[in-house]
Amino acid sequence: MSGQGWAGDSTPPHPAAPRPQKPSSLVRPYAVTGGRTAPRMKFAMEALVSSVTSEYQDISLLSPEYQTIIQLTRNVRSVAEISALLRQPLGVVRVLIADMASEGLIRVHQPALDAGKPDLNLLERVLSGLRRL
Repeated sequence: MSGQGWAGDSTPPHPAAPRPQKPSSLVRPYAVTGGRTAPRMKFAMEALVSSVTSEYQDISLLSPEYQTIIQLTRNVRSVAEISALLRQPLGVVRVLIADMASEGLIRVHQPALDAGKPDLNLLERVLSGLRRL
C-alpha cells in the first residue's frame, strides 16, 4: 500500500455531507410578538378566526406571520388549529391574532356560552379540524 490509501488515492475519502435539514425559523417566538406574552384581548383557544381581507388585496407588506394567518383564515379556523398549523406556541398565536383583530385584518368569533357550557356544535367542529391535522 506504499503511500496509497483509498482506492489508489493518497487522500482519505470525505465524510458524508450532512443531509439538508428543513429550514427552521431563525426568529424566536418572543421576537415575533415583540416580547409580549399577553394578547390585547382575551379569547378562548376554540374561538374561531376568519379573514376579512379579500383574495385580491395586497398583503405582501405584512409580516410573513400575518400573511400566513390571513391565508389560513380564508377558511374559518380555531385559534388552536392556527397554532398547530403554524407550529407556534398558542400564546404567540393569541398575541398575533389579537393584534391582527385590532388592526381589522381578521375577525375573532367567540364561542357562545349557554349557562356556562360551550357550544357543542363549535366543539365538534374544532375536534373535526384537529383530527384533520
